[in-house]
Amino acid sequence: MACLNDCIAMMDEGIGRMHEVIPELPAEQARLCRLVLMVGQRMDEGLAEKLKPHQLNHSEFLTLMILHTRPDGSSTPGQLCEFASQGSTNMTRIGNALVHRGLISRGTSERDRRCVLMRITAAGRRFVKKMLPPMFPRVEAMFDGFSATDRRQLSRLLRKLARNLDQLDADDAS
Repeated sequence: MACLNDCIAMMDEGIGRMHEVIPELPAEQARLCRLVLMVGQRMDEGLAEKLKPHQLNHSEFLTLMILHTRPDGSSTPGQLCEFASQGSTNMTRIGNALVHRGLISRGTSERDRRCVLMRITAAGRRFVKKMLPPMFPRVEAMFDGFSATDRRQLSRLLRKLARNLDQLDADDAS
């Protein structure tokens, strides 16, 4: 795995050269977009390494976390598709894998028998409580040197970026 700082330096140089060729390029914004993507990818790679011993991929982990944090531990496949940014075919595969391992169950809603619900099982809750704590040191280390103010500001800025992306999507849809 290449050193992220070396990759960032190369990206900075490349965008700088591109800005010389195309002066109207919004170089600062292009750098920020690429930086967010590079950092996010590295975080995702680190998570994948932590999930590998548990025989989970990111989509399965995210689905399990969503169900674990729901008030009643359940959600419809459609809601899970939206929250986990997955298509219905992939959510079926994810559900099948988690059901096979006994981490979730799939059944009908008591209120509407036409509605399918996926629900975390007691074994799924125990699994989450066992697998998460060893991940905490890496998460904390990623933010070494960040003050509480830094973390709040980063959260605020990323949420602002998310709102802008939502607005762009809404504008594109209309």
